[in-house]
Amino acid sequence: MSRLESFIRRLTAQRDILDQVCAEVAKIEGPVLELGLGNGRTFHHLRERLPGRRIVAFDRALAAHASSIPEAENLVLGEIRETASRFIGIGAALVHADIGTGYEDRDAVTATWLPDLIARLLRVGGIAVSGTPLDHPQLQRLAPPPSVPADRYYICRRV
Repeated sequence: MSRLESFIRRLTAQRDILDQVCAEVAKIEGPVLELGLGNGRTFHHLRERLPGRRIVAFDRALAAHASSIPEAENLVLGEIRETASRFIGIGAALVHADIGTGYEDRDAVTATWLPDLIARLLRVGGIAVSGTPLDHPQLQRLAPPPSVPADRYYICRRV
């Protein structure tokens, strides 16, 4: 599969999963955390799907489109592993992590710390959506929508 096809499949999976979980997330108290703001497409999508909800976005550096930049108090810049750790216990309703690089060796390192971080950011019953597998005893894997191939994108609930 070409990198373009892979990118399209990833974004389609992302959209379909977020559309599926946002109705449930709307009923759960707590902020939404966006780990990996990038150019802000997903942040913008979440803002439209969850109007009025606090969304805190994290990234190494600001590279988002001007229409997709959160308010200063909801933008956290720096190494995500370190900056997001300061939010442990916040009781997030949703954590979305799109921080994969496409390099297996680098993503394998991320997979060693990301699941535990997400489990500690979420409230019980909160939802995690990630392009990286989230293997953790407190994260129960949920089925993606039928449009999303298995192991393309991951959904978990904090138990």
